[in-house]
Parts: sequence; C-alpha cells; structure tokens
Amino acid sequence: MGYIIFSQNNSVKKRTYRIFKILGFYLLSLLILVCFIFSLPLILETNLKTEPKSTPSDQFPVTVNPKNKTITENAEVNKYLATNHSLLQAATINTENILEQIFNELAIDISEMPWYQNLAAVGTNRFVTISPGFRKEQVAEAFAKKLGWNSKQVKEFLTPTLDSKLPLAEGSFFPGIYAVDIGTTPTDAQILINQRFSDQVLSHYGTSTDQIVPINQALIIASLIQRETVGTDGMRLISGILWNRLFSNMRLQVDATLQYAEANNSKNKNWWPSVEPVDKYIKSPYNTYLNSGLPPTPIANPSVAAILAALNPTKTDCLYYFNDPSGKFHCSATYDQHKKLIRQYYP
Repeated sequence: MGYIIFSQNNSVKKRTYRIFKILGFYLLSLLILVCFIFSLPLILETNLKTEPKSTPSDQFPVTVNPKNKTITENAEVNKYLATNHSLLQAATINTENILEQIFNELAIDISEMPWYQNLAAVGTNRFVTISPGFRKEQVAEAFAKKLGWNSKQVKEFLTPTLDSKLPLAEGSFFPGIYAVDIGTTPTDAQILINQRFSDQVLSHYGTSTDQIVPINQALIIASLIQRETVGTDGMRLISGILWNRLFSNMRLQVDATLQYAEANNSKNKNWWPSVEPVDKYIKSPYNTYLNSGLPPTPIANPSVAAILAALNPTKTDCLYYFNDPSGKFHCSATYDQHKKLIRQYYP
C-alpha cells in the first residue's frame, strides 16, 4: 500500500515538473519575443544612424547634353547602372526590398504605440517617413504630425536658412526615414534634411556633371519622372521621352504639373488631385500644357533613382506615352501612332 502511494506521488511530481518546464519554456519564449518587439524601433534607429555613406568619388554619370540636344548611349554607363553596387540599383533595392519595408513599417508602428512610448520613457524613436514624390508641404506635414509643430514652426521649417545647403525650396527634401527626438525643432529637422541631401545627392554631383546639367534642372526633370512613374523600371525611358520633347521645343504636357498647379491654387489641400480636362487651362507657370520648357521649380522631391534617370535617359524616338488598363507602358514616335494605340486599349 505504501509503495502504491509513493509511486502515485512520484508520478504527480513528474507531471508537475513537465508542466512547469513547458510553462517556463513558453514564458521564456514570450519574454524573448517581447524583448525583440520592444527593440525593433531601437534597431531601426541604430540602422539609420550607422547607415554606411557612399563615397563622394562615386559620381553620378551623365549621358544627356541639353546644350547639344543629344542623348548618348554609353555602354559603360549602362553596365554600371545595371550592376548591383551602382547608386541606381542601391536606390532600386531600397524601394523594392519587401522584407526591409515590413521591418521598417513594423518598427515604426511599434514606436507609435502609447504603451511603447510610456515604457521607453525617452525622447527618441519618433520616425518620420518621407516618400519619393512628396511635395515640400507633405514633408512638413509629416514632421509636424510626429513632432506636434504648429503652423509657425511648419513655416519656419519650409524657409531655408541663409547657410542652407538646400539648392531649392522644393525638390531637395530627400526621401527616406528620419529618426528624430520629440523635441526636434524646425531648424534641427532642416539640418537632418540638409545632411541627408548632401550625403546622397550633392556629394555625388560633380562639377563636370553640373556644367552639363545644372543640379536645379536635374531636380526638376527628376521630380517629373518621379510623379509620372510607379517604381523605377520605366524611369530612364520616361526621361528619354521628356528630353526628346524639350529638344523638339514641344510642350512637356505632364499631368503631374497640372496636379501641382491645381493644388497651389486650392484651399482644399489635396496635394495630388485627379486631373480633369479643364485643368489643362489652369493659368500657372507650372502648367506644362500651356507653357513651353520646364516648370520654374521641381514639383516634388525625387529619389536618387529618379535623379540618375534624369541624367541618363534611354535613347528613344518616342515622344508620346501612356499606360494601358493593365499598367503596361506604351510609347510612340508620332501622334498618329499614339492615337491608334490609345484607341486599341481604350476603345
């Protein structure tokens, strides 16, 4: 009888031990998961601050010559832009890396949760995301939303200082993710923007390139390319078409400039409104349906990929282009061919 009781007690102890062992394993796993989730914003912040800088010697190539109205097919440049270590491919990989995007979005979402901010009890881990193609006002809104700026601070942020490295009031607010403290001032944010633009663009924009295509002109073209494309695949071809129009003294007729002009004149700040036929008659220096040449400033803030595309267009005889309902890109050398294709896809 005593043996049976002892055996039962021993069996209960073993079961209890297994239960606590399993429970401990799950609790430890949960603790590791919580620690990992909690650390994601810190990892993202560290990645942003320790991001390797590309060397200034890696200069932007240029194969377009606006003065001579020529586009040169340069095999070496094409090969360089296609290699994984080129600035174009680096920009493309940064925008197409799905896992990196998921990590960044998750880290940003966690950093914005009240429980995280209360536990962190620090002023860091606020992240401002500037997407390629944002207007300057959208950039200011993104910072203001995360930092609680008022309208006066927004205006201060959008007003370049006398010693600012930004070449323009539009077009040089470099896209990307910025890690900021909650007390970041408009001047502090300007310094962040200035430094990122200097590292990613100015350091690669050599004197010889600027003599061929002044940086202001490149940023204007790049901003049009950025707003006229989805992704980076067709950027160089769109660039070739836009340069062809400029070389032919043809009006650019870019719908994105109508959006920019309409938003400038509108009290309802939808920064990229739908384009209507009547918009082609908007009186604005940005209306490229009414005015020849380039708009006076960029219409958005372009990526490195768009800037490289502006400097290195694909040589083509196309002057007209559109996307069919499936999103496929089509271009034509003549307006008759263009109309024929449009009727084919939009009967």
